[in-house]
Amino acid sequence: MRFLISLHINPAVLDALTDEEKAAIGDGHGKLLEAMKASGELITTLALADPSQAAVVSVRNDQPVVTDGPFLEAKEFLGGFYLVDCENKERAIELAAQIPDTRIPGLGVEVRQVMFADGNLDA
Repeated sequence: MRFLISLHINPAVLDALTDEEKAAIGDGHGKLLEAMKASGELITTLALADPSQAAVVSVRNDQPVVTDGPFLEAKEFLGGFYLVDCENKERAIELAAQIPDTRIPGLGVEVRQVMFADGNLDA
């Protein structure tokens, strides 16, 4: 079963962390990545740029209209994700609980089963 483990970031929370806490987050992600690669459960992972670098696209009168910035105006945003293939939801939750962000109040980690996928997932 495939699951998307999404990481919800709040820049104010991250900015309040010490350098050691920030380093621990990076180390924790690195260790989890290696463990999931070794177990064969990791399909891919992506970290996303800050929402200020996003473009919002809509079409009006058959012409694309592009505006800067995120579509959602919120202090939290999707910062990245892990796409995993594991036995069941309980295992996906077990993997998600190893993400260092789960130990920091104000940051969120969400687990959702993938219902459809297409394209190259080996990226």
